[in-house]
Amino acid sequence: MSESNAEAVASAVASATEAATEAAAGGWRRATGIAGVAIGVVAAGAAAGVAIERLTVGRGMRQKARLALDSAGPYGGLRGTPGRAYADDGTELYYEVDDVDPEAESALTRRRRRLFGRKAPAPVTVVFSHGYCLNQDSWHFQRAALRGVVRTVYWDQRSHGRSGRGVAQTREDRPVTIDELGRDLKAVIDAAVPEGPIVLAGHSMGGMTVMALADAYPELVRERVVAVALVGTSSGRLGEVNFGLPVAGVNAVRRVLPGVLKALGQRAELVEKGRRATADLFAGIIKRYSFASRDVDPAVARFAERMIESTPIDVVAEYYPAFNDHDKTEALAHFAGLPVLVLAGVRDLVTPSEHSEAIADLLPDAELVLVPDAGHLVMLEHPELVTDRLADLLARAGAVPAAATVDGYGSTSSTAGPG
Repeated sequence: MSESNAEAVASAVASATEAATEAAAGGWRRATGIAGVAIGVVAAGAAAGVAIERLTVGRGMRQKARLALDSAGPYGGLRGTPGRAYADDGTELYYEVDDVDPEAESALTRRRRRLFGRKAPAPVTVVFSHGYCLNQDSWHFQRAALRGVVRTVYWDQRSHGRSGRGVAQTREDRPVTIDELGRDLKAVIDAAVPEGPIVLAGHSMGGMTVMALADAYPELVRERVVAVALVGTSSGRLGEVNFGLPVAGVNAVRRVLPGVLKALGQRAELVEKGRRATADLFAGIIKRYSFASRDVDPAVARFAERMIESTPIDVVAEYYPAFNDHDKTEALAHFAGLPVLVLAGVRDLVTPSEHSEAIADLLPDAELVLVPDAGHLVMLEHPELVTDRLADLLARAGAVPAAATVDGYGSTSSTAGPG
């Protein structure tokens, strides 16, 4: 890079960081005087990439590109048979079911039906739980590949996606707990999978939800769970994660972020305007903390961005304290003896792969898969690999025949599922 170009990049980095801080300090000053500082620290790691892009791509062009990707992107359009469950506080939890295609039903299943008639064992159902600030569509590629091959359930965690706002959070003004999410998952299972064997799959916060379910309902795991997939998740000690920031920076963020998020959540309308005004910077932050590969499909990156953007700031604030409190290490013992897949991206800055290694150490029979060139959203970044390992897990659990063909991507058609 020439000296003049280097100076231009440095200037653009400074401008991007200054612009973000000014937007925070100006538009959000009434919410909290230190919001701009905290967000600026987190944004610093992404500012360089955004600044370089600014040198060659105008703001109007970037906006047009986002609109084009939003209109043309095929991701997140798969739909199944809708259903609703209700949490113990009355929160409405939205889920969808993709049933097995009768024509693709295995010979073994058909034989069981002939032998047992209506008393034939219920099919295996795979229940997918998504991560923080995402929704059920984050499993798009795996859903496309498994569609019609095995019965699956996808649900939106409280206050995410199509589920209702957490009643306890709005009525009692209290944060979410991981234990609460475990009970929510139990409500979804009771409604969508009242009988038959279950495979539990969770990404990030969804994996923590699975652990909380096992902690609260060990008999359910013992009697009905036949396999578990834990993707990019942690059993505890998340308060030690540095998010790829310098020590001084991460310590500053840890001190102020809970208070900042709470204050911003109380001025949600003002903050959402600020998020839109600084969309380019936040897109860079989202990409940095979601993916590690340089060649991620822009439509996939935009798809992830849309999911995260759709999570209101007050919901972000309600969930944040739960992660520091999360410790479900002892609950992992309930998965001992089951087929377990533990998978993570080596370059995950949100739930580092060391946390997955720690889970695998406690489950020595688990399959540990570390993906070198992958970040936090590994199931979107390397869908074929994740789908392949998941399909192998399902075969080991008897959910699909060992000879079944599960395509890496499957169909991405938005055609609705049965019903």
